[in-house]
Amino acid sequence: MVIYLHGIAFLFCSAYAYENDEHVRVDIFYRRSSEKNKKIINLIGNLIFLQPMAWTIFILSLNYVLFSWSIYEVSPEPGGLPFVYLYKSCILIFSVILILQSLASIFSYFNDD
Repeated sequence: MVIYLHGIAFLFCSAYAYENDEHVRVDIFYRRSSEKNKKIINLIGNLIFLQPMAWTIFILSLNYVLFSWSIYEVSPEPGGLPFVYLYKSCILIFSVILILQSLASIFSYFNDD
């Protein structure tokens, strides 16, 4: 149970970490850039890396999760968790909240604030 909850915490907190700029970034040029250049770097990163990765995870895991739901998958371990299909559904939720957070960030780059 601890491993499952630990995985869920990482999946669901990824969008929160991204929103608060607490994610890992290769900081070669970013640190010394102006705010305008940081917005451009973030926009390019969102469009070229984050959005395609999140959509790929969603699309590739859709059949995986749907199959798990179709058989109401349970853990094969004796005394294991009975609701593995719910745990696997977290992959889809993760990708959706990451896509939504990325879109919110993309739209915020066009604000004049």
